[in-house]
Amino acid sequence: MKKIKALVALTLLAGLMMLTSLAAGVVRAPDGFEDARQAMVARQLQRRDITDPRVLVAMGTVPRHRFVPEALSSRAYGDYPLPIGDDQTISQPYIVALMTQWAQVAPGDKVLEVGTGSGYQAAVLAELTEKVFSIEIRPDLARQSAARLKDLGYGRVQVRSGDGYQGWPEAAPFDAILVTAAAPQVPPALTAQLKEGGRLVIPLGPPGGAQTLMRYRRVQGKLVEEASLAVRFVPLVRPEVLKTAPEAGPPAAAEMSPVPAPPKP
Repeated sequence: MKKIKALVALTLLAGLMMLTSLAAGVVRAPDGFEDARQAMVARQLQRRDITDPRVLVAMGTVPRHRFVPEALSSRAYGDYPLPIGDDQTISQPYIVALMTQWAQVAPGDKVLEVGTGSGYQAAVLAELTEKVFSIEIRPDLARQSAARLKDLGYGRVQVRSGDGYQGWPEAAPFDAILVTAAAPQVPPALTAQLKEGGRLVIPLGPPGGAQTLMRYRRVQGKLVEEASLAVRFVPLVRPEVLKTAPEAGPPAAAEMSPVPAPPKP
């Protein structure tokens, strides 16, 4: 019975993805990873606590293997983060889906992502709204990600290189802000750029230490905590740290989540 229910759910999800693509006028050619993508959605997301149909469709649509080094493409849909260069990682699929679900992105929402990385999270967000802004402190990563997103049909995502701690004031306010690297505390600029009622999803904690993924909502100008989960992310780098960093060093801690307990409500 469970197998039948799972098959029905996957069939409905596939149909929903097809309708979504047709409605958007997008024709996606087979890429050889369709089965791996749907297995990722079924096993890593639906079996946990990812229940938003739009998020599941987005995760089942974006070609994750195009956002990792070619040598790692066969591992792109595994239940773990992967290195993308510059001591950075592409987040575990579950974490990408959870952050996206927590952000509660509706069509027409304006969303800011801090920490573009390879561009995968931005692409997932672009499946949910046409107004996505993404900032990356490393100029090379920003250029590569902008080109990759454009090549894959996500050219409407605006990417620039800059200090994530300062956000993107010219485009503010935002309905949702997602920070994909850990900060010691919520940057004040991001709070100021969040709309009333807006959602902020951010990992807080020291590099390599205990960190917590937090979801806040701005209520009467203040951040109200709504959910949390223990995680581990690479640090959100400041420009002065990047300038003084040695050319080579040990790999940064990879972002990951444990086999997750239910998020704190």
